[in-house]
Amino acid sequence: PVVPRGRGCAGSREVVPTCERYAVRRLPFARLADGDVAFFERLMPGRVVTSEEEVKPFNVDWLKSVRGCSQLVLKPQTTAEVSQVLRYCHERNLAVNPQGGNTGLVGGSVPVFDEIILSTALMNQIISFDKVSGILVCQAGCVLERLNEYLEEQGFIMPLDLGAKGSCHIGGNVATNAGGLRLLRYGSLRGTVLGLEVVLADGSALDCLTSLRKDNTGYDLKQLFIGSEGTLGVITAVSILCPQKPKAVNLAFLGCQSFAKVLETFTTCRAMLGEILSAYEFMDEKCMELVERHLKLSSPVSDSPFYVLIETSGSNSTHDEEKLNNFLEQAMASGLVTDGTVATDDKKIKVLWGLRERITEALTHEGYVYKYDISLPVGRLYDLVTDMRARLGQSAKNVVGYGHLGDGNLHLNITAESYSHSLLDAIEPFVYEWTARCSGSISAEHGLGFKKKQFIEYSKPREAVVLMQRFKAMLDPKGILNPYKTLPSAP
Repeated sequence: PVVPRGRGCAGSREVVPTCERYAVRRLPFARLADGDVAFFERLMPGRVVTSEEEVKPFNVDWLKSVRGCSQLVLKPQTTAEVSQVLRYCHERNLAVNPQGGNTGLVGGSVPVFDEIILSTALMNQIISFDKVSGILVCQAGCVLERLNEYLEEQGFIMPLDLGAKGSCHIGGNVATNAGGLRLLRYGSLRGTVLGLEVVLADGSALDCLTSLRKDNTGYDLKQLFIGSEGTLGVITAVSILCPQKPKAVNLAFLGCQSFAKVLETFTTCRAMLGEILSAYEFMDEKCMELVERHLKLSSPVSDSPFYVLIETSGSNSTHDEEKLNNFLEQAMASGLVTDGTVATDDKKIKVLWGLRERITEALTHEGYVYKYDISLPVGRLYDLVTDMRARLGQSAKNVVGYGHLGDGNLHLNITAESYSHSLLDAIEPFVYEWTARCSGSISAEHGLGFKKKQFIEYSKPREAVVLMQRFKAMLDPKGILNPYKTLPSAP
């Protein structure tokens, strides 16, 4: 179900009801005129999309939960073209919505009203790769999976992996500081991204595309744009440190009888596997039921309240298998794990990862999905799921929990047959208040986008929010870049 979000944006009606909950007023940006379209067509002939049918997919998010009503999509191929587009839009006071693969989950990648969509889809060139340092430089529109395939041929991998890898863009990953499945081993993008090329709101290009591991000269400006969700500048190129491809990868898929056992299993495997532990994911039995029912996937382990997926990555298969087997023997003997399977070949590993990676897809078959991406102290991770089930009772179809336990990242998902204002009232702000009481974060890796921006103060002090608003005002004084997103409006 697509919730009307851009109703009236081409006409005179200025207050738009969003999800029947928030009233959003269109800011006084200029309206698109024939002369504007003509300018863009001269600038990039054949790469200006105006057909309503062709523009439509760019207006709707991946979850089909929010939509805008942009009338224009631009597809630049170079940084120079992005610079000219933004310089023109700045002068004309036209709002711009930067868009990568449009796989975001918080409404940050599609317009709210009639913002011009600036798509990086054609900015998909690999600029360079250094096999000695492992540093990749590429344009922002490169698809994550394609980058990983290219690197694997060179004996390397991307430090980032997530379920949307087949369509998400590296520029969008950086703009949202995406987390994903490899963060436990390789850290966040804030550490692996070495440099960025960014075009600012007035069209000026900021070349900080360094390929140095160490550069201690002044402020680290790239950090402003990592996680800024396209509100401070448009990322056009990325320099990123890539690890060597592990020679030995093992995957264990295990069943646990309680969340306490899941936690104890994590403590044990971290101690026994040490440096080869690369992922520790968990999911509850309801997640597995939905994946099996809707996607026809088959789990090798059944009848467990919880499941864990443990990946090891190393350089010596004999060494790694010995460590993993010792851990599994210990886990089984102590009753932490009741059943499990191990995969060492690529095909079986991909099948097992699919059980975890495709949970989001399975949930979309259940109707409307309320999605929450939260950081919590690891010991409290599943308490929120339990409390939410008790709070909602029969008013929700499903309340499920899964995520990156090794990073303290819970994905709480609540499904219903259709959107319900009363159900949302029961969830929010309760879920954010609960998280704040535990000193957690209301967004671990998905960002704030449109859906969460008004709740930022549950995770950040007011002084920090004001400072963010000042950065926004300094770098984008007219507010044309991805408006209505990430930050509440400044006073």
